[in-house]
Amino acid sequence: MNTSFFGELLQTISERGRALLERTRERRGDAAARSHGLVELCEELLSGRGEASGAALAREIFIRYDELTTGPRIAFFEALATRFGVDRERIDAAVDAWARDGNDEAAIELHLASEPRRQELFRRLNLAPGGTAALVSMREDLMDAMAHRDDLSPVDQDFVHLFSSWFNRGFLVLRRIDWSTPAIILEKIIRYEAVHQIQDWDDLRRRIDPPDRRCYAFFHPALVDEPLIFVEVALTSGIPRAIAPILGNNGSALRPESANTAVFYSISNCQRGLSGVSFGSFLIKQVVEEISREFPRLSTFVTLSPAPGFAAWLARERESNNPILLPEDLAELSELDKPNWWQDGAAERLQEPLLHAAATYFLSARSGTGGALDPVARFHLGNGARLEQLNPFGDLSEKGIAQSHGLMVNYRYDVDEIEKNHEAYAENRTIVTVNGIRKRARAARELAKA
Repeated sequence: MNTSFFGELLQTISERGRALLERTRERRGDAAARSHGLVELCEELLSGRGEASGAALAREIFIRYDELTTGPRIAFFEALATRFGVDRERIDAAVDAWARDGNDEAAIELHLASEPRRQELFRRLNLAPGGTAALVSMREDLMDAMAHRDDLSPVDQDFVHLFSSWFNRGFLVLRRIDWSTPAIILEKIIRYEAVHQIQDWDDLRRRIDPPDRRCYAFFHPALVDEPLIFVEVALTSGIPRAIAPILGNNGSALRPESANTAVFYSISNCQRGLSGVSFGSFLIKQVVEEISREFPRLSTFVTLSPAPGFAAWLARERESNNPILLPEDLAELSELDKPNWWQDGAAERLQEPLLHAAATYFLSARSGTGGALDPVARFHLGNGARLEQLNPFGDLSEKGIAQSHGLMVNYRYDVDEIEKNHEAYAENRTIVTVNGIRKRARAARELAKA
């Protein structure tokens, strides 16, 4: 059964159910039911049993929700947090039964009782045609509201819990994106590209059409023609240090059979409402397998990644009363304040202090949970890569200069080491890297203590 047929089937069920719902309300003489508030409609959805009427009611809830402005939407999220939380009386009864009986039935009831009512509400809302997409969009609105409302976090946690099951790897389909891909998907690739902006259709074609380029995306059956995450790949000879030659329009392409390296130079998450649901590790591993089957001579799999937190961290270091970096490095790095510093000859002088600073940043700067401070580093290290190479002038675009002073990084995915590296980072926050990078950071720390 293809997804379009399934969608049409749900639509038909919803329409018939809506008609049934209206007839039922008319028979009840419940004229006020037509003007039910959104929260009351949700209660009605939870209390109903019919799937047809449930699909219709879920659709009506989404229609009403879309009509809300920001304030009423936040009020709706407040109701989800309070009115549709756990049933405390049911939990107390289940705890007493478990303490008294301790059997499987009591354990099952305790499990069911501890689930917030809104989780079942979300499941029933998902019955509506396009329900999954609507819920993903609803979570985006919730994330906006949470910027100033920490009390809505339990609602968000329930979204992530359900999405993690609904978007399980077993449901995802990997597709290659090429010039024959439907235009509706290609347009979204252009729009969703988050690392290196795609300028136009010609730029897109340069990234997906040549024989030494590949693009892959994950799709979910419930989100037709909506990529969840995609990766752009370049086949190269050796590990690249800069992004410009990969993105450039030089008209030359490497023969794939001459390549020994696959470079993941852009990974973009497409659905903000699915933040916190990780697809990246699955995507990279499956793309490695896919490319390896097509080009068995490839022996090296690396990224060419940005370092989006480096410039901000370095600015804090330079203002700190107790910096980690060496005084002489900090003095030389003051040249970064000059306009177009990378064009006036300062680049060569700044290479060594930038490398010291970058090595220290990746190995010493930590987040509140003890992981790497850099978000891209957390992603790749958590997926089992190792920090392979620092490229101080890898991205001299306006964005690259602003976020990282031009720094780019290669993370290496060694198929035989991925699991071990992942465990080292997950268990102990150990950042696996090559000796050259570790020595640069170690030398800086030791001299700073002297």
